[in-house]
Amino acid sequence: MTSTLLEPVLRQLEINDGEALARYLDFLRIPSVSTDPAFAADIKRAATFLQDELTALGFEVQVHPTANHPVVIAKDHSAGPSAPQLLYYAHYDVQPADPLELWDSPPFEPVIVEAEHGPRVVARGAVDDKGQLRTVVEAIRAWKQVHGKLPVRATLLFEGEEEIGSKNLRPFLRDHRAELDADVAVITDTNAWDVDTPAITSSLRGMLYTEIKLRGPNRDLHSGLYGGSAVNPIHVLTEIVAKLHDEHGAIAIPGFYDGVEPVDATTRESWAALNFDEGRFLREIGLDHAAGERNVGALERLWARPTCDVNGIWAGYTGVGAKTVIPSEAHAKISFRLVPGQDPERLAGLFRDFIKQHADGLQVELDVHSAARGFRVDTNSDFVQAAKRALKTIYRKDAVMAGVGGSIPVVEWLKTELGLDSVMLGFGLEDDKIHSPNEKFELVCFRNGCKSHAAFLAELAG
Repeated sequence: MTSTLLEPVLRQLEINDGEALARYLDFLRIPSVSTDPAFAADIKRAATFLQDELTALGFEVQVHPTANHPVVIAKDHSAGPSAPQLLYYAHYDVQPADPLELWDSPPFEPVIVEAEHGPRVVARGAVDDKGQLRTVVEAIRAWKQVHGKLPVRATLLFEGEEEIGSKNLRPFLRDHRAELDADVAVITDTNAWDVDTPAITSSLRGMLYTEIKLRGPNRDLHSGLYGGSAVNPIHVLTEIVAKLHDEHGAIAIPGFYDGVEPVDATTRESWAALNFDEGRFLREIGLDHAAGERNVGALERLWARPTCDVNGIWAGYTGVGAKTVIPSEAHAKISFRLVPGQDPERLAGLFRDFIKQHADGLQVELDVHSAARGFRVDTNSDFVQAAKRALKTIYRKDAVMAGVGGSIPVVEWLKTELGLDSVMLGFGLEDDKIHSPNEKFELVCFRNGCKSHAAFLAELAG
């Protein structure tokens, strides 16, 4: 039954390939940069692009305004009340293209370049997340062309603020709970294991993103007049940063690891069997040795252990030439990647206490810019098992159940606000240069994504 339904859809995808690629490139030409108000009209143009396309495919489409950028919701429930109900999530906004001088071609004029795995598309948003969004739309298009209607009740939720933290999405989910009712969410904003091996994301790390401000003297001071007596906020801040990790690479904030759930032996063995080459992974970014916790495997450190990183630090005079000052303030932005079992609010309190303990009498301010819990997927769910079968149909090999070191806050929000578990099907690669110049998406990965979403529909049709 599954193959009978799927095979003509796969043939239709081949027929559609040229037009699908043209639609993909047209979408990439819209500079839907969410962080810069100068691109607000382009964000709306991208939402309208989706609205027009999905309306033509028979969806009921609404573009919902928010306090910033719009959310597109499209529904096709013609399969009837007994069919599974899916909520597809992706985002249509992209990161800024800066620095422009490092691009080999204009970032919003997509080009197709021949490479090791065949042709690839190079443009901002090629994979994150416009290309991955397109795999869902093209799979749905081909299915409807062949069978007339979908085998599931589908709701598509495409947002325009993911790259700036999705600040308006969580209240939107809460306010539109009934409209977004589903059995499961399907998220396509993650990676395959490699170009030949599919993956289902089984865990995500959470996030605690903070900013420290240490205040000392009431003004910048002449270092010749006050040096040796007045405390220097830069010295204190750098000492705090130096104390964040112990000699074994572990985070030294007391109580930080309370609640961290250990990786079970079966999972650890399955990760070891992947033969991940950390040396190669690091050499590709110009490094020759690993950091992090000692005596913890590479994938466990990347996927299942919490981390702490200084993302920015500034104070005093940094201009041309000399200015001998003791600054009145010092600042740092410090982020923590969290794992299941860790509470971001509790950890923010522990971090604040840690700073105050080592602040040498300075005034301390700690702002929390974002927070999200780590998340683990039930890999035994019927929907995950259906996704595994679908991927094996297309790739002819089993999917890797992969952790992801990054954070996708919408996964937690879909669970807490809508009660939905997620199936994370992604087709990017680790070298796709997301957020960097020359972002790309291999066309073989794009096409496998389209086929895999079609195969997932075939599995659910049964």
